[in-house]
Amino acid sequence: IGKDYAVFEAVHGSAPDIAGKNIANPTAIIQSSVMMLRYLGEQEAAAKIENALVKVFEKGENLTGDLGGNATTDEFTNEILKYI
Repeated sequence: IGKDYAVFEAVHGSAPDIAGKNIANPTAIIQSSVMMLRYLGEQEAAAKIENALVKVFEKGENLTGDLGGNATTDEFTNEILKYI
């Protein structure tokens, strides 16, 4: 919002049908975090996270159900963390 303020948000519905089931895809909030880090000038940190996310997608394993896999949110996130 202007050059001095910014908002970073993973826009989606509340998804009450999957609440507490550990099956949500966290990609949107992770990408929002990457955008925030870039805005704050933390280019290296942003690149590390984004590159890790890309590697997980390229590998195609430990993906959440909406991406064709059967990993939980935690498993998907831990897979990203392996590459950071």
